[in-house]
Amino acid sequence: MENQIRTAGPRKWVLAVAMTIASSVLALSATSALAAATGPYEVFKNCPLSNPEVVACTYATTTSGEFIVGNKTVPIKHTVTLQGGLATENGTTFTFVAPTNGTEILSKTPQTVPGGLIGIEGLGGEVTATAELAGPASSVSLQPINLVSASGTALTLPVKLKLGNPFLGNHCYAGSNAHPIVINLTTGTTSPPPPNKPISGKPGTVEEEEGIVTLNNNTLANNSFAAPGVEGCGLIPFLVDPVVDLVLGVPAGEGHNTAVLNGALKVVPAELVRNH
Repeated sequence: MENQIRTAGPRKWVLAVAMTIASSVLALSATSALAAATGPYEVFKNCPLSNPEVVACTYATTTSGEFIVGNKTVPIKHTVTLQGGLATENGTTFTFVAPTNGTEILSKTPQTVPGGLIGIEGLGGEVTATAELAGPASSVSLQPINLVSASGTALTLPVKLKLGNPFLGNHCYAGSNAHPIVINLTTGTTSPPPPNKPISGKPGTVEEEEGIVTLNNNTLANNSFAAPGVEGCGLIPFLVDPVVDLVLGVPAGEGHNTAVLNGALKVVPAELVRNH
């Protein structure tokens, strides 16, 4: 199949990959025996295979990119993982099912905020920003056809952004489970409101090995989402929150924020993981 993908014309290439990801996962036998994932399937070891609704497993890594929220640009320098099972809604849209063994769907990986939050009295030392999943596993969705065709929303990711620093405490967040920052990521070109201008993602290069489809050098992007103000910062939030908002430049409406995620994404039919 790899040779077919590499040599086919653009339209056939897209259809071949989309069919591999979106259609072949429906060939599921729930009676197959479970086995420990080995070899190239080991990366899917936390896929919730015992759930009969899971038709595919996915594992994605973001190794670089950036988040721009209001006035602050936070580069992604520490790898973030997104993993779990996929349950089909209509054959083209797949919702996530939480991984096993207490593993997070979206890893809580702190990224350093360059310059910290200068201007807040008493706030010294490093400040980190951590994107955390806001909502249940099913609130995350993947559309493989859009992913490989570079059109429309490929990945919907609701998050809340935690700011970390001893002065800010453990509950300083922009966004919440009730009011998440919803980022509709695309591998195509965005259409943001001003002042942001269109930016482009890319599907990346496609490889297939033993039924595992991998998109390497993949870029997911969005710059049309809104970011709310912070809540729960410091010992006296009603005094500290407005100051943090001022420094960050939040709330920031649509067209003032950006997410660019560079990395790789793997998808495989659950049946193949069950048998390996």
